[in-house]
Amino acid sequence: MKLSVIIPAYNEKEYIRLIIEKVRKVSLDKEIIIVDDMSTDGTREILSKMDIPGVKVVFHDKNKGKAGAIRTGAEYVTGDVVIIQDADLEYDPDDYYSLVKPIEDGKCDVVYGNRFSKENLKKLTFIQYLGNMVMTLSVSFIMGRRINDMETCYKTVRASYFKRIDIKSKGFGIDPEITIKLLRMKARFREEEIRYYPRDYNQGKKIKLKDAIRTFYTIVKLGFLN
Repeated sequence: MKLSVIIPAYNEKEYIRLIIEKVRKVSLDKEIIIVDDMSTDGTREILSKMDIPGVKVVFHDKNKGKAGAIRTGAEYVTGDVVIIQDADLEYDPDDYYSLVKPIEDGKCDVVYGNRFSKENLKKLTFIQYLGNMVMTLSVSFIMGRRINDMETCYKTVRASYFKRIDIKSKGFGIDPEITIKLLRMKARFREEEIRYYPRDYNQGKKIKLKDAIRTFYTIVKLGFLN
């Protein structure tokens, strides 16, 4: 079973080499698809010099947001399973094994990496936890299906389902969009605990209040209006 890793990247020059190295070390049959979303900090230049077997780099000619980068990445997927990997170091690619195995074993079609273990909760601020819970519980309520971590980056999906998602959102609205559309496809869901190393705004974290508002709007629009 081949894994397609989509890495949306925007202004991650401090981390991009390291995350690529970490993903490449995972001993699964895989391809890596990196989409540079018109970075301006030197990330683009770093990626333009790379020529690594199994790594495909795509460049946007204008900034399209995380959702746009994932939409572009999906066009190049040739694997059986797709996982989204942020270009920072908040998530550990060594968790791929536990995320892919339930799909490989035929137990489910989708595996979300759940960040909210007791150990990880100690690393989150109250605002981070509250924001995630409001969004996640909203989707759970609307769809009638309990999910513990809707906004996780680690969404692991059979490619046959992933390619059917017509992504319309911008930015972080992609999280509820993917989740709601997969649930409406009747995809079999599962969650597995993962490691999580949250960074703060001084370290380059990008999500802001406007992103939270956009996310909630997407939940309401897809949940009630579609």
